[in-house]
Amino acid sequence: MIFECVNKIKNGNEKWTGEITSFKNHGSHYEIVIESRSRIHVLYGKTEQGAFACMPDFGAGCHLVNPNDQFWNTEKLTRVLGRVDGITVASALKALVDKICC
Repeated sequence: MIFECVNKIKNGNEKWTGEITSFKNHGSHYEIVIESRSRIHVLYGKTEQGAFACMPDFGAGCHLVNPNDQFWNTEKLTRVLGRVDGITVASALKALVDKICC
């Protein structure tokens, strides 16, 4: 699955594509591999507190909300991954919303 990422910058938008190359439902969580400017392995799941994403190769993780709320998730993910990778993961989750939401 190919998806688009957009970084709003002073002079317009910077755009790039990402691809979800692997998606597995483990019942308790999802395992997602994203190929873009980086290769990002994401574990996404839900708890009583809401959703979470862990990126073990980056030593990072955070709480999220509904995967459809790309603005909130981008804010949280960019804090732990940096701007480009955070936007990429939030965009991938939005692209998968029909498969992982609610």
